Amino acid sequence: MKSNCQYISYGSTGFFSKIVADYVAQAATIKPFFKHDSGITGIRASVEARKQFPTNRTLLAEVLRKQYDGLALSSSQQQNLDHLIQDNTFTVTTAHQPNIFTGPLYFIYKILHTVKLAEELKTAMPENNFVPVYYMGSEDADLDELGFINLNGEKLVWNTKQTGAVGRMKVDKALIELMEKINGQIAVQENGKQLISLFRKCYSLNKTIQQATLELVNELFADFGVLVVIPDNSTLKKSFETVVEKELTEQFSYSIVEQTAKELAKNYKVQASGRELNLFYLIDDKRERIEIQDSKFKIQNLKLEFSKAEILDELKNYPERFSANVILRGVFQETILPNIAFIGGGGELAYWLELKNVFAAVNVPYPVLVLRNSFLLLHEKQLQQWKEMGFDVKDLFKEERTLLNEFVKKHSNNKLHLNGELQILEDFYMKVKSLTDSIDVTLSQHVEALQKRSFEKIQVLEKKILKAEKRKFSVQQQRIFKIKQQLFPDNSLQERTENVSMFYALYGKAFLQTIYKHSKGLEQQFGVITVL
Repeated sequence: MKSNCQYISYGSTGFFSKIVADYVAQAATIKPFFKHDSGITGIRASVEARKQFPTNRTLLAEVLRKQYDGLALSSSQQQNLDHLIQDNTFTVTTAHQPNIFTGPLYFIYKILHTVKLAEELKTAMPENNFVPVYYMGSEDADLDELGFINLNGEKLVWNTKQTGAVGRMKVDKALIELMEKINGQIAVQENGKQLISLFRKCYSLNKTIQQATLELVNELFADFGVLVVIPDNSTLKKSFETVVEKELTEQFSYSIVEQTAKELAKNYKVQASGRELNLFYLIDDKRERIEIQDSKFKIQNLKLEFSKAEILDELKNYPERFSANVILRGVFQETILPNIAFIGGGGELAYWLELKNVFAAVNVPYPVLVLRNSFLLLHEKQLQQWKEMGFDVKDLFKEERTLLNEFVKKHSNNKLHLNGELQILEDFYMKVKSLTDSIDVTLSQHVEALQKRSFEKIQVLEKKILKAEKRKFSVQQQRIFKIKQQLFPDNSLQERTENVSMFYALYGKAFLQTIYKHSKGLEQQFGVITVL
C-alpha cells in the first residue's frame, strides 16, 4: 500500500472548535486549564510528577496478565508487561468505548498514535520505557452511540434488547446477523474474508463485548506492543476506593468543575458540567445514577436506598459496583496507570481541560494532553481530479458552494462582478443627494433609501449572474459534489463516520502500517493521506 501524506493545521480545516485550536497553539487563554505543555518539556515534567505518585505497578501487571490469559501475546507486548513493574516505565494512553467492530476510523488512529508517541519518547528519553495503552471505556451505557457502524454509506445497527454497560453486553444473534451484513459488503475484496474471519473469531456467541473488543484490538495491534486495560475490575477499583469515598461523602468534584467551567466559559463553549454526585451504580445489566435525597443515597431505577454508613460499606465490600462518570473517569485511569500522556479527540480534550483541579483535589498527577492524530484518506485519482480543477489539498475542507463559486470566478470568461457599476451608481446618488440638499435637506433620507434599494437589487442581480454562469460548469459542479460526498459523508469528517472494514478489506494489515507510518507523536497536525 503505497501512500504519501500532506499535513495541514487543525485550524485550517474548519472542523475543530476554538478550544482545540487554542490548545494546539498553547494560547494564553487556555494555559490556566492544563498542567504541562504538550511538548517534550511538558512530558519530562509529567514524568517527574508521576515518579512521586505511588502507582501499584505489581497489581496492574497481575490484572493485565489475568486479563490476557488464553490470548497470544507478541514479544513486544510481553516485554511491555515486564516493563510495567519497573519504576522507569510509563504509559501513553488513549481511551475509547468498546464500539462494535471498532466503530469510527479514529478509533484506529488513536491507538496507533499511542504507539508512535511511545516510540518517539523512548528515543528522546532512552533512560525510560514507554508503553502504549488502550483504556477501554467498557462501562459506558450509551448503546445508541456504540452499537452501529457506517459502511459504504449505510448505517448498520445492532438491534439488541440488552441494557446497561455496553462492555458487559453479550454477543447475540442480532450481532451475528449484523456481522453477516458486513460480510456481504466486504467479502469480495482481497482481504475481506480475512477480516470477517477475525470478526467471527472475536465476536463469538455469548462473549461479552468488552472481551470481544479486547481480542479484536489484540489481533490488530499486538505486533505494535499495545496493551488493553479493561477497568471494569474489582481489584483495580479497590485501588480507587479512597477517591470514590471522598466523592460519596463530600461530593467534591461538582463544585470544582462548576467553578472551572465558569472560568472556561469566558472564552470557550463549556462541554462537561457533571452532576452533584459523579458516580453510577453498576450491577449485572444495569448502570444507574447514584443520587442524594434527604441524606440518603438512592438509585431510583433499581429502587435501592442506602444510608451514608451503608453506601460506604457497599463500597468496601463491592468496589466493582461503583462506576465513575465522565468527571471522575480520568482520575480513575490516572490512578491505576503510571501514565504521563493522554491522547484524546477534541471533545475529550475539552472536558479534560475542566478537570485539572479535580485531579489536584485528590493528589493524582494530571497528564500531558495530546490531540489525537486525524487523517483524511483519498485515492490518487481523486486527488488528480481535484487538482485538475485548480484546487489544492486545503481546499478539500471548504464548502461545496464556496468551491464552485471560486471555480466559476476563476474560469469564467464573462464579467461576474458589478463592482464598477456599483461605483457608478454610488457616484450617481451622490450627485442626486447634492442636488436635493441644495433644494431641501430633508429629501436626503429619501435619496439614501432609494440608493439602498438600488444597491440591494444590483447585488441580487449579481448573484443571479453567478448562478446562471454556474450552469455552464455542471460537469465540474457534479465532480466537486461527488468528491466531497466521498470524502466527507454527511458533511462530516471521514474519520468520524466511516468504519475500518472497507479499508482493511482492500489493504489488509498494510492499512494499519500506513496509518502508523504517517502518525506523529507530539506534532499535532491533520494528515491528508493519498493512496497511490
